[in-house]
Parts: sequence; C-alpha cells; structure tokens
Amino acid sequence: MKKITVLVISALLLSAGLLVAMGYEDQQLHASCNYCGMNRVKFGHSRMLIEYVDQSSVGTCSLHCAAVEFAVTIDKDLQTIKVADFNSKELIDAETASWVIGGDKPGVMTSRAKWAFSDQAAAEKFVNSHGGNLADFDQVMKATYEDMYMDTKKIRNKRKMKKMNMSHMEHK
Repeated sequence: MKKITVLVISALLLSAGLLVAMGYEDQQLHASCNYCGMNRVKFGHSRMLIEYVDQSSVGTCSLHCAAVEFAVTIDKDLQTIKVADFNSKELIDAETASWVIGGDKPGVMTSRAKWAFSDQAAAEKFVNSHGGNLADFDQVMKATYEDMYMDTKKIRNKRKMKKMNMSHMEHK
C-alpha cells in the first residue's frame, strides 16, 4: 500500500513538472475551470487564461466560460487575454489570434465552435478541412454572447438529465 501511495505521488509530481516544463504553468495553477469545473488539461486545446493588472488571473476551459468571467468582472482592468492555439495547445494572444467560428468539430461549452490559431494559414487550413468562417476576436466575442443563452440552456438541461439518470440508478 505504501509503495502505491509513493508511486501515485511521484506520478502527480512528475506530471506537474512536465506541465511546467512544457510551458503549461497555467494548467497547474488553474487545473479546473472557475465556472464549470471542467479539467483544463483535458480541454487544453480550448482553454483560456485571463490576466489582470492587479496580477490576479483566472483560468477557464473555453471562450464561453471566459465570456462569463468578462461579464462578471466588468470593472476589473485586463492585462492580457490568452487562448490555446487549437493545434499546439500553446497559449497565444487571444486578441491577435486568427479565429474560426463553426465547422464540424464540436465546440467546448457551445453548439457553435470557436477555435483560435496562432496564424492565418492554420485557420484557413482548418476551414478547408472542417468548415467554418474566419473571424477576429471582436467577431468571436460577439458570437459567444449571441450563443450564450442557448448554450447555457443546453448545458443546464444536459446536467439536469444527468442528475435524473444518476437518481434513477441509485433507486435500482
């Protein structure tokens, strides 16, 4: 039992060290999304990191949850908004990224996907393979807020159904 505990702790420390070495410190600092609780390592391709002038930061799993953060902290001064490049998972500047709205890849926390790319050519390649439309940050944020009500409604219904199914399973 003691060996298993040591192995588990060693594996956790090793994985944390690898995240730092790979430049994914934000995933160690913010392991789960502040709003939905989703694992930001699992959703490394869609995660965002919001850094404020006061040196605080918030990690989210997606643009949807970042938009919630922006809405509830409207008076807080932003320093940087970073998003994962869809391909490399490395954080890039969200405001200068090349974005794609839509396509056949399912979005994270949204029915209409919104993906970031470090360069225009990668975004165009994605559109050619998966569909969608090229966009800038302002267009992506507008689309996110337009989608917010229906996305939130869908998430609530999905979670409600999951709870009902869990409840039925417990009574069997």
